Amino acid sequence: MEETKKLKIIYWISTGILALFILPGIFFMNSEMAKAGTQHLGLPEWFRIETSIGSFLGGVFLILPWIGPRLKEWTYVALGITYISALIAHLSVDGMVAESFMPLVTFALLLTSYVTYHKVIKQ
Repeated sequence: MEETKKLKIIYWISTGILALFILPGIFFMNSEMAKAGTQHLGLPEWFRIETSIGSFLGGVFLILPWIGPRLKEWTYVALGITYISALIAHLSVDGMVAESFMPLVTFALLLTSYVTYHKVIKQ
């Protein structure tokens, strides 16, 4: 299999899994679990809504192929900040427990998508 095809497959698989992880969240932003999680971390209610909408838009921007490279770049940055901030918040509140590191799973998918995206657009 040629290198470009491999990169495209890795890009779309990582981006697709990331989108499947991000996009449904908007439908649960007002669930009791989401509200409890926001309260547990000591975050204001508006932040839960803002983050949910922003993440949903970011997921959409990543999967639409006609979105320009500049907007995709900013989307990667924004989502990266979100996941690093989530890691810091969980570590600050819950300490060094396994659940605190879950944002790193999403961040790893984001990094895989980001790196392969740039390799694909260079070719």
